[in-house]
Amino acid sequence: MTSSSTPAGSSAENQPHDQPDGRSDDQSQPSSDEAIALIELLFGSVFSSALRTAAVHRVADHLAEGPLPVDELARRAEVHADSLRRVLRLLASRGVFRETEPGVFELTPAAHTLRDVPGSLRDGVLFATGETMTRSFGVLEDAVREGKPGFEIAYGALFFDHLSGNPEDQESFDKGMSSLSGPLNDIIATAYPFPAGGTVVDVAGGQGGLLRAVLQHHPGLSGVLFDQEQTVAGHLLDVKELAGRWRVESGDFFRAVPEGGDLYVLKNILHDWSDEHSLRILASIRAVIPPTGRLLVVDTVMPEGNDPDPSKVVDIIMLNVASGRERTEDEFNSLFQQAGFTLTRIVETGSFPAVVEGVPV
Repeated sequence: MTSSSTPAGSSAENQPHDQPDGRSDDQSQPSSDEAIALIELLFGSVFSSALRTAAVHRVADHLAEGPLPVDELARRAEVHADSLRRVLRLLASRGVFRETEPGVFELTPAAHTLRDVPGSLRDGVLFATGETMTRSFGVLEDAVREGKPGFEIAYGALFFDHLSGNPEDQESFDKGMSSLSGPLNDIIATAYPFPAGGTVVDVAGGQGGLLRAVLQHHPGLSGVLFDQEQTVAGHLLDVKELAGRWRVESGDFFRAVPEGGDLYVLKNILHDWSDEHSLRILASIRAVIPPTGRLLVVDTVMPEGNDPDPSKVVDIIMLNVASGRERTEDEFNSLFQQAGFTLTRIVETGSFPAVVEGVPV
């Protein structure tokens, strides 16, 4: 007989077992660190709302010439001083603005990106925090339940169909995407080993930020910017150093893309679409790409496992807004094969997108 402290009527199997972190199986209370981390996730929208507030009221522009007391800053921005100070205090806790002394704020490098100047992230912030996104994510739980984008549930239309009928939203989207992807264009243009000569066709290339960077870094190349008419109307290619090396065409990439290219680029495009729609886009390219041509898909390549990665954030945006998805290397490989391409390599850029290269079979 052995002694036991197990209460009468229970067995050892029913007792809590210690876990590696010292907690028992039935202990439901999280640690304080876990609780704080979850609360920060819970209130993430507060930070994005604060960023939007600073962008809308052009706070960074008012601080461009140096620090200001919040009363003067509020006067210039035509807002309530105490409310502004509290918003800036929150942003300063994340390195966006800095309170140099009580009630006095200045720009930080991160805050500079909110200025209303070429190359800033302001348009991206305004789009990402605007009604299109917030209304869509307000019904994410319904999107998961029903298996269709929250945007479609909220607006009663698919995202790109909605944009085509709403010029203001289309303009906000175009500016937002140019803003958010702009800092990556030089990185991509220098990370991938573009050839010394040939023609680059930027399919659904927006306003041409990437194509401009590619042509600037590789003077032997020429380029074609291809997108919808209202989008390419605001292109960025008309700069002196690129004269005679580019042209603009408009159309529908589901139907056809320009002929005559040596490299066909899809930057942040396939992730907008389901496999079915992506195969239609790739079919348009496959129909015109020469045997020696190359397909360059610039997208995130999602890693397996539990580690944080920007692709996992973007994937949920695609899930809830545009019916698209981020893809793993295996998923890209399968998509390429179905479209008549062989995935030859993935070129890392040092940032979160990579260049997935393919050649026609």
